[in-house]
Amino acid sequence: MDKISTNKQKKIETVEKLTEKLGRAKALIFANYQGLTHRQLEDLKKKIKPLNADLLVTKNTLLKRALEKSGDLKVVEDEKSLDQPTATLFIYEDFLEPLKQLAKVIKELNLPTIKFGILDKKIITGDEVLKLASLPAKEVLITQLLGNMKSPITGLVFVLNSNILKLAITLKAISEKKVKN
Repeated sequence: MDKISTNKQKKIETVEKLTEKLGRAKALIFANYQGLTHRQLEDLKKKIKPLNADLLVTKNTLLKRALEKSGDLKVVEDEKSLDQPTATLFIYEDFLEPLKQLAKVIKELNLPTIKFGILDKKIITGDEVLKLASLPAKEVLITQLLGNMKSPITGLVFVLNSNILKLAITLKAISEKKVKN
C-alpha cells in the first residue's frame, strides 16, 4: 500500500471540500483578489459568512479539479479565466445579499476584480454580477410589483367612488336648498 504524503492528502481533502461546496452552491462568483491585504480578505469573509455564503481562496488547479469532479468545468468554457489568483464566492441561498456585500467592498476598495460567475449553470460576466448586485432586495421587488398590480384597481375604485361622492354632494346641496326654502 502506497503511503500518501501529507501535502497530497491536504490537496485531496481540499478538492473534496470544494466539490461539496460546489454541490451545495446556488451561485458561484470568481474574483481576482490580488491587491487585497490579508486583513481585507478576512474582513470580506466575515461579512459574507452570515449571509449563508463562503469566500474561499484556493489554488486554481485544485479549483479546476473540483469543478471537473462536480461537472461544472464544462460550464467554465474559458479556463484561462482561472489563470490568475482566484477567490471563489459560494452562495448557498439568496444570492442578492452576498453580491451586494461584495459590490460594497469593491466600491470601497476598488478590489477584488470579478472575473465571472455561474448562476443556474450559466456563465455571467463580471458586469452582469455587479448589475445583479444593484437590484433591490427581493422583498422590495415584491412590494413594488404588488403596488403596480394594485394601482389600476385602486384608480378604478377612486374613479367609481368619486362619481358616488359627487352624487352625494349634489343630493346634499339639493336637500339643504329645500330646507332653506
